[in-house]
Amino acid sequence: MPSFVRLPSILTLLGVLTLGSLSGCASTAHARGDDAVLEMHQAFRKGERQRLAALLPQVQGHTLEPLAAYWELRNRLDTASESEVQQFFTRYAGTYYEDRLRNDWLLQLGRRRDWSAIAVEFPKYRMQDDREVRCYALAADAVLSKKDVAQDALRLWYAQREADDGCAWLAEHLHSGKKINGLDLWRRARMAVDANKPKAAQQAVDIEAPRLSEQVSLIFKDPARYLDKRLVAVTRNRKELAVLALTRLAASDPDQAARLLDKRWGLMLSAEEKNWTWGVIGKQAAFRLQDNASEYFARVQRDSDLSDELLMWKVRAALRSGQWRQVLSATEAMGMPARQDPAWVYWRARALLATANSASPEAQRQAAQELLRGLAGVQGFYEQLALEELGQSVSVPPPPPPLTAAEKAQALANPGLQRALYAIQIGLRPEGNREWNYSTNLHTPGGMAERELLAAADLACQRQVWDRCINTSERTKTVFDFEQRFPMPLREIVVRRASGIGLEPAYVYGLIRQESRFITDARSHVGASGLMQVMPATAKWTAKKIGLTGFTPDQITDKETNVAIGTGYLKLVLDDFGGSMPMAAAAYNAGPSRPRRWREGPLLEGAIWAENVPFQETRDYVKKVLANTTSYAAILTGKPQSLKARLGQVGPRGANAPAENTELP
Repeated sequence: MPSFVRLPSILTLLGVLTLGSLSGCASTAHARGDDAVLEMHQAFRKGERQRLAALLPQVQGHTLEPLAAYWELRNRLDTASESEVQQFFTRYAGTYYEDRLRNDWLLQLGRRRDWSAIAVEFPKYRMQDDREVRCYALAADAVLSKKDVAQDALRLWYAQREADDGCAWLAEHLHSGKKINGLDLWRRARMAVDANKPKAAQQAVDIEAPRLSEQVSLIFKDPARYLDKRLVAVTRNRKELAVLALTRLAASDPDQAARLLDKRWGLMLSAEEKNWTWGVIGKQAAFRLQDNASEYFARVQRDSDLSDELLMWKVRAALRSGQWRQVLSATEAMGMPARQDPAWVYWRARALLATANSASPEAQRQAAQELLRGLAGVQGFYEQLALEELGQSVSVPPPPPPLTAAEKAQALANPGLQRALYAIQIGLRPEGNREWNYSTNLHTPGGMAERELLAAADLACQRQVWDRCINTSERTKTVFDFEQRFPMPLREIVVRRASGIGLEPAYVYGLIRQESRFITDARSHVGASGLMQVMPATAKWTAKKIGLTGFTPDQITDKETNVAIGTGYLKLVLDDFGGSMPMAAAAYNAGPSRPRRWREGPLLEGAIWAENVPFQETRDYVKKVLANTTSYAAILTGKPQSLKARLGQVGPRGANAPAENTELP
């Protein structure tokens, strides 16, 4: 019998715990077992089962007892009995950790092919956000009740980037029962090759043509050589292997892949195979911002043969080359929910307006207006652009009615939120964030109601846990507390530093909000630190440039120092890019050398340039920073603002522009 089952229920404790008691945790760390919890965290990470078992009794009655008990049982879940697992579910019923362990247990049951147990446990699983678990649940349905789950299975499998057991087993089962066909499997392999996932590609080929799966390794190793050694492709499987090789080759040389497809392999491939391959070539050319990307996409005879991801890149290439009819056709071919994504709603509306000189111009204009009206708002990049397209500006919306004492008390009494705040307070931020997100979004079907979200966000704001404050407030759809969504901690420091060097304070706030969510000790996986996420080498260089004497690396998390260095660097970058906010934001995120390359080519409106930034992280970053900036400017000035004005136009550096600052790190 594991020790955790003898511990008293944490739920009784949480029922009387107040936020005020949390504030004193630092002075009573030993009494409340904080040290033991932190030791267990390290032991869990190292897989030290005996250490976990020995420490567990020391967290009896602790706020984070459910987390500690989860660590102890999760670390030995492969050998745990059914009764131990069920006792955990009962003791910690309703908590995040009950559902977290049920997720892990369902994965165990799936690997054991225990379909009956999965059928019992899956309906109790509240999160339902693990695709592999959902594949196991579909497998249970297919095996036990013979349900037709093929479409749901393919959707989940295609969305999996990495190889996994659950979705692969389900695909194999459905294939053997003739519920999915060879093309379905080869499409999975194509997507995996395009995503540079060799194991996932080989897994798919193993199902359809196990004797050929070794060919996948050869294709990944040297696709050009693979194609050179094969003169013809007669059978369906050999043609598909050629498609995989061309897909792999396009990742390094789309033009070479295009020549081989045009002169040789196109004669052997089916129309569907050629369409897919031209789409991949077009995507890789678009990723490199090649002028011929749209030409490659124009070789696709049927857009429905392309995946949504390929269609997105077709839109980007078409925007860059001004091919609005391609934008229209590609967005029309997208499936749901891609077609409902704000980006593609906006560009579809723009394409309808741009091509409205056809046979039914008024109908197109009305359709475009309807799309824009459905999208327009202040809550995001494309929402703001749609608002401006309708002739309006970005303004601060009216605040919602103030939270009542009862609403605040309900948030304060929520045990999941309390545990989350406690975990964050003692240094377990990832664990705290996960429980917070679960409590607000997944604990009940559909998540918290909007007023509950505002109350939870308010609780986080009061505790100065700004990332949970912002992320929670952002989830409301019909009511907006703008100042809650866009808080301004350290206002005196930020405004003084920004204004002193000629930076718009709203721009600095927009960047900090995206970089760190105002977490002063934030540290990225690459070593960037503090509010403005400054890299050590960049900090050292910038400190010297702005005359910050006596700077040492340990000062980088100091609020004043971090803002001084971050704003100093941002100003240098902004000046180097001629005042272009989107380019400076891209440079801040990805380094200045990349946006210098990305600006080459045609003169583009800023929104089109931003959508064509090759790196997804930087592309999203630029859009969010600029939208944030516009919102902060509306708050700070009290006046309507324009996102389009901040985006401006982006193109090659002018002949009379100052030389590039090549010293910028």
